Amino acid sequence: MFSFIVPVYNRPNEIRELLQSLEQQTYNKPYEIVIVEDGSTISSEKEVSLFHNLPISYYKKENSGPGDSRNYGMRKAKGNYFIVLDSDCILPPHYLETAETSLQNNYVDCYGGPDAAHESFSTVQKAINYAMTSFFTTGGIRGGKKAVDKFQPRSFNMGISKVAFEKTGGYGNIHPGEDPDLTIRIWNNGFTTKLIPEAYVYHKRRIDWNKFYIQVNKFGMVRPILNKWHPETAKITYWFPALFCFGFLMSLLASFLGLPWFLYCYSLYFAVLFVDSLLKNNSIVIAFLSLVAVVIQFVGYGYGFLKSTLTLNSSKKSAQELFPKLFFKL
Repeated sequence: MFSFIVPVYNRPNEIRELLQSLEQQTYNKPYEIVIVEDGSTISSEKEVSLFHNLPISYYKKENSGPGDSRNYGMRKAKGNYFIVLDSDCILPPHYLETAETSLQNNYVDCYGGPDAAHESFSTVQKAINYAMTSFFTTGGIRGGKKAVDKFQPRSFNMGISKVAFEKTGGYGNIHPGEDPDLTIRIWNNGFTTKLIPEAYVYHKRRIDWNKFYIQVNKFGMVRPILNKWHPETAKITYWFPALFCFGFLMSLLASFLGLPWFLYCYSLYFAVLFVDSLLKNNSIVIAFLSLVAVVIQFVGYGYGFLKSTLTLNSSKKSAQELFPKLFFKL
């Protein structure tokens, strides 16, 4: 039986939208929804109580971060296969049917699905979604059918069997980065993962430009930590955002010195992004905003990655000591 695991922190409106989408599921077998209130000061209990027709288990606990809250929910769940969602997701009606069919045809102990932009999303949300999911920006590693690297399920849309959860111990206390860390440990314990392209969610990404920068900056900072914990997973591709930004600055300098050809290459790249976003979103405004999102993404991630790499390699302290804000105290 499936058990949805949804941690929530001060987001009652998001839970309402997620539960509304679960009401529309075409799946006709028993399943469970486990909602874990992670020390919220703005409770979701009232919204949850409106959905008495859904099989919901609702728990409250002290704040300990999304990873520990997911572990708490999985320990409380009655099902034997958990589907972990972020509270800012909306599911298409076919989600559960699609996931079950795929697992019946080719069972794995962990799967991930892509995130998509719903038509109701704002132009900024759609632009950020493009930057985070495009093959030309992230290489499709967040759910593209074509990817430059092995797909790592992400916790906004991730299925994991009870057996795999118990064997690995679930999520760690790093955040962000708890989902790739868990995926790597799932692999190391002999379990298999896969992408289910049709099991997508609409991921709202409750962020503006500043919050987006902070988010991708943290993504960049945790990657060297994960590389240190799991050196077998370190790849040159993680350096690309930092190298892209450094190369752009060098191209500007070369252009002032009468060598514009390198800058032309960057112009061509941004032109490809613009056209690709235009074709996918059918909006000139979103296409322009996609360029803004990509620049913020590369600068934020690249700076965070470089800073974290240099700090870790120049100190004998642990990552928890160097970057305490990236770890929840359990």
